[in-house]
Amino acid sequence: MKTLAKDIGNGFSREEMKKAVAKEKISKERVVELNELANQVAEQFTAKSISPFLISGALRSVDFIVLSYIAIITSIFHLAPLVEISNTHIIIAFLSAILTGGFIQGLDGYLPTTLRHFGNVFFKSLAAYTMAFIVMIMVMFLFQSLNGKMVYWFGMWFGYGLIYIGISRAIMGAIVTKLMNDGRLERRAIIIGGGQSASDLIHSMEANITSDIRICGIFDDRTDDRSPDIVAGYPKLGNIAELVEFTRKARINMLIVSIPLNAEKRVLQLLKRLWMLPVDIRLSAHTNKLFFRQRSYSYEGAVPMVDVFEKPIADWDSVMKRTFDIFFASLAIIALSPIMLITAIAVKLDSKGPIIFKQKREGFNNEEIEIFKFRSLYTDQGDKSGVDVVTKDDNRVTKVGKFIRKSSIDELPQLFNVLLGSLSLVGPRPHVANAQTDNKLWTEVVDSYIARHKVKPGVTGWAQINGWRGEVDKEDKLKGRVEHDLYYIENWSLLFDLYILAVTPLKLVNTENAY
Repeated sequence: MKTLAKDIGNGFSREEMKKAVAKEKISKERVVELNELANQVAEQFTAKSISPFLISGALRSVDFIVLSYIAIITSIFHLAPLVEISNTHIIIAFLSAILTGGFIQGLDGYLPTTLRHFGNVFFKSLAAYTMAFIVMIMVMFLFQSLNGKMVYWFGMWFGYGLIYIGISRAIMGAIVTKLMNDGRLERRAIIIGGGQSASDLIHSMEANITSDIRICGIFDDRTDDRSPDIVAGYPKLGNIAELVEFTRKARINMLIVSIPLNAEKRVLQLLKRLWMLPVDIRLSAHTNKLFFRQRSYSYEGAVPMVDVFEKPIADWDSVMKRTFDIFFASLAIIALSPIMLITAIAVKLDSKGPIIFKQKREGFNNEEIEIFKFRSLYTDQGDKSGVDVVTKDDNRVTKVGKFIRKSSIDELPQLFNVLLGSLSLVGPRPHVANAQTDNKLWTEVVDSYIARHKVKPGVTGWAQINGWRGEVDKEDKLKGRVEHDLYYIENWSLLFDLYILAVTPLKLVNTENAY
């Protein structure tokens, strides 16, 4: 505090003193650092993993499309010259593709561990494909529609499909093997809690040879004999405070709590600290001390789990949202390019400096991102840290800047952030790190503030179209914004995104809180 005291003595204004206190408080903010072992382990998992569900789902979709296409093509070239093609033949084609996919699924033919072994996956796919054809032939026989021409069609169709299955499984096997060897096709899990309970859980999970879960380590606050440094061959990497940092750095997908649920208070304390992370959180129910209705469980192999929190917008939802972002961001850039061009010229003519202003913000999983904006402040008075927020009648704002800030035109370059993947079109707005109101960090004002980072931030959001836009100079404004952000995360859908996107231009008319 010596520097601050000296500044006060030199005649700082009250506002300057406030800023100095804020900056000193930020510099003193405690950062949890990983121990050497945890850091070394985390470094092994910095590459983003790919959900096995995406691989399986993608192959299922390709199988349905290609097998249906093969059936239709063979009917055109081999059946049409003999009989008139009807809707019945088209229905048969689609039903056969659906049945094939269902039988492959039933035989575990879409599991990554199966896909990596060509002989295994080819046999299972061939068996499923054959069963689907047998079912269709029996149906045709029962309806007295089976004749020599149909048998000929089925034979050609089966042969071409067999070629596809062989080629597709060879290619997919190579892809899956490469991803598995790189440690990317897996669900990375952390065990919370040590001792015998964790050891039993690990042994039960490892007994499932088809599991895609990779245990990355153990974290536990206890340091006594109940929590040894090594459990079932896995090291204890730190305490719960270190777990939060490790989870972000190592791109963990799942946290599994092995603490007995009769230790209710301890479990609740853990969940309160961890629910804000963008991961699945599950309570292990592998002991006989815990009894729920059967449908309350999910299973990892033979290990029952109680799902407490699910990662929002995961797997296919994330693919759909990303596709939505790319499509509508591209349309918006094309439609708004004249406005962006005029704005760029106006910014350049109005004051010296770059047209685009880049600022560091907090993104998904608290990762630092850089967002683009049209420059609205004088270059020598810009604040890349974002600590000195713009207020009403702020003399740092240029003439053009006042207009583009009120109309939110200054945010349009963030459409390119969407294409680059650091932002989504719709989501909680990205804030600067260590943002404050009344000298209190926003994480101190609202306990659930960090939960906003469970999804990718957006150019617009549910909070913004409900009036929570602009300067956050009061705690109630922050609480209202976070409340709406969490509502969006919990209730996300593509239709919800579309609604927010459609309403946003109408809400921009209200410039009351935009400075």
